[in-house]
Amino acid sequence: MTALTVNDTLPTRGMNPLRALQHGLTLTWRSIVKIRRNPETLMDVTLQPIIFTVLFVFVFGGAIAGDWHKYLQFALPGLMVQTIVFSTIGTGLALNTDIDKGVFDRFRSLPIARTGPLVGAVLGDLVRYAISLAVLIGFAAILGYQFNAGFLNTLAACLLVLGFALTLCWAWVWLGLKMKKPQGFQGVGFMIMMPLTFGSNVFVQTTTLPGWMQAFVNVNPVAHLVDATRGLMLGGAVARPLLFSLLWMAGFLVLFVPLALRAYRRRT
Repeated sequence: MTALTVNDTLPTRGMNPLRALQHGLTLTWRSIVKIRRNPETLMDVTLQPIIFTVLFVFVFGGAIAGDWHKYLQFALPGLMVQTIVFSTIGTGLALNTDIDKGVFDRFRSLPIARTGPLVGAVLGDLVRYAISLAVLIGFAAILGYQFNAGFLNTLAACLLVLGFALTLCWAWVWLGLKMKKPQGFQGVGFMIMMPLTFGSNVFVQTTTLPGWMQAFVNVNPVAHLVDATRGLMLGGAVARPLLFSLLWMAGFLVLFVPLALRAYRRRT
């Protein structure tokens, strides 16, 4: 008798939101243990922010700002957003890969909440996002970044970026559940993410861009997040970009969480 047949007979009744949350947190811990046992899975989120910083600050800093130290002060908030937004693609990719390999078929045979594996995957990746952000900020500090806005503002900026990532990743979760193969997911994911991150104010002021691109940047959620993060870390207007960022975050949750759950039930 296979494990699947045995577990199909286990009772799944009595499931309530609290137990479902407990199952989700248990699987979140599983994701964290996987990271601890396979530290190479952190290669992308630890090396990518360093590589991006070196490339963009040292290659373009002198040409854009005249001095890479000065440009680092301007670019770090944007790099924080770009790094974490790129990291969210990994959530959908890992989910798509697990489903393709049958991992979620195994989960389905267990007497756990059906949403548990999904919640565990999302919250587990939040740890990866935080590690990536810590590496980036630590590397910037080594290069001489001045945290003139203070600890609390920097912490608020980090929490805002992580909150944005936690809502945006549901879009990738939905896409990961809709795409059949990881290769297809990667192609579509980067095709969406590249214009959102590079067609923004991450590396330059919006006013330096052509008019037609400014129109795109002004509605780009990444640009609003960069403005809010930059305002918190460097000083400047925060309320308006923060409001737009929160509205985008609410929109991601309202739209993509139901879509992801629906696709998850159909796929598993």
